[in-house]
Amino acid sequence: VQLVESGGGLVQPGGSLRLSCAASGFTFSRYDMIWYRQAPGKERELVASITPFGLNTNYADSVKGRFTISRDNAKNTVYLQVNSLKPEDTAVYYCNAQSGPYEYWGQGTQVTVSS
Repeated sequence: VQLVESGGGLVQPGGSLRLSCAASGFTFSRYDMIWYRQAPGKERELVASITPFGLNTNYADSVKGRFTISRDNAKNTVYLQVNSLKPEDTAVYYCNAQSGPYEYWGQGTQVTVSS
């Protein structure tokens, strides 16, 4: 099982990034997919989630209207479009897959928002 995040980087305030998480080794379309983030010295927090066929999404209040989660089950990939970035969005962003008792994590991708 692998979850591999990509797309992070250094961006100025107000900028955008598209994070990707490529999954392999499990039946992707059966899993809820979730993006979490963890800033230095802070607890890991849920950013956004999407159900297996994308019918339902959920967002943290702090990112509503700025971030969009989506998935492509044909490509076994989940995305997080992050717009209007703020310095407080700086964190390591992690991809998570959940289905019943099964849960998998990626290694994370760093997003740094700074001028």
